[in-house]
Amino acid sequence: MTTPLRLGIAGLGTVGTGTVKIVQRMANRLTARAGRPIAISAVSARTRDKNRGVSLSAYAWEDDPVALATRDDVDVFVELMGGSDGPALAATRAALKAGKHVVTANKAMLAIHGQELAELAEAQGVTIRFEAAVAGGIPVIKALGESLAANQVTRVLGVMNGTCNYILTRMESAGLTYDEVFAEADALGYLEADPTLDVGGIDAGHKLALLAALAFGTQVDFKGIEIEGIEQVSIEDIEQAADMGFRIKLLGVAQMTGRGLEQRMSPCLVPATSPLGQLEGATNMVVLEGDAVRRIVLSGPGAGEGPTASAVMGDVMDLARGLRLPVFGQPATTLLPAASAVAAGAAPFYLRMRLQDKPGALAKIAAVLGDEGISIDRMRQREHTEPSATVLIVTHKATRAAIDAAIGGMRGTGVLVDEPVAIRIEDV
Repeated sequence: MTTPLRLGIAGLGTVGTGTVKIVQRMANRLTARAGRPIAISAVSARTRDKNRGVSLSAYAWEDDPVALATRDDVDVFVELMGGSDGPALAATRAALKAGKHVVTANKAMLAIHGQELAELAEAQGVTIRFEAAVAGGIPVIKALGESLAANQVTRVLGVMNGTCNYILTRMESAGLTYDEVFAEADALGYLEADPTLDVGGIDAGHKLALLAALAFGTQVDFKGIEIEGIEQVSIEDIEQAADMGFRIKLLGVAQMTGRGLEQRMSPCLVPATSPLGQLEGATNMVVLEGDAVRRIVLSGPGAGEGPTASAVMGDVMDLARGLRLPVFGQPATTLLPAASAVAAGAAPFYLRMRLQDKPGALAKIAAVLGDEGISIDRMRQREHTEPSATVLIVTHKATRAAIDAAIGGMRGTGVLVDEPVAIRIEDV
């Protein structure tokens, strides 16, 4: 086929301009590999005259992304604006209704509106591709939807937010506090405009919701994810974890159980010698477990111009080659609503608390744990000169519900100085 595949690109930030650069720089190779030329017909962004370091003079300009999405000379609408609603959602809906394929990096939009958009796309005979929405340049969407399609996936887990991993590994390597590294990451431009999307676990939660839908054949269920960010992780926690042979990661885990779909995004201790434990800086890693392949580990850059634009263009190339797949791996109308289950699997927990330095304080805490059926594996009290002491406890396996109940009981003992921190020790 020699007819060009014509793109309309909405959003000319880091990823959008990176995509334009690849189309311009790699034109001959793209044509050879796709069997047809890849061409950009028109673009759209909030600011027209901004210097983006790439020439846009050969493309038509649309101020309105909806107008771009419905142009007659656009076959694929490439949505790189971001945002769960607003212009991104309106333009994506318009493109699908107009019979255009959509390629997007927008995890928030798909995590919230994915089922609706998938049904609309498939009713119109088109598809949505979203490799760039999860883990940057790592081809995890293709792996789940295509390469592992014959597997019964048992668990998906991984580090899916490079900013959080940068903060945690930087705290450990430099001995800096959370607030110090947060400010450093902000100055480097690593944080979202709303930083809670990163450090609060929301961005990574969006990604986990998409992976879970693909892995388990369910409708996207972002609301069903238990989310906890890294804001309460202290340098003391990181140092103590290292002393015990662990590292702290913001870890996403999804697995289907007899009670329903468990999805959680929270700080966890993982063995320092494991692949996840050795992950440094802003790198992402996703682990896929299935009945036939057992375990596959995918690692690489989780963000940035090159890696994310590479993922966008991978989707474009599949469309140019004529590959048409259901959005979430099977027809959207066959996806079952996710029966959301609170994570009930038992695991050891790391507890940190500050207690009043008076006789019987530790005994009261131990008694509360015992009342909830939680046994102590090891306990340590840090040296102190203040009238309070930091106590560190590692439990034997317990459920999160039992840990939460114990923390509730500790509040009534009268010996807590501040709120305890509980971090799951994950078997990876």
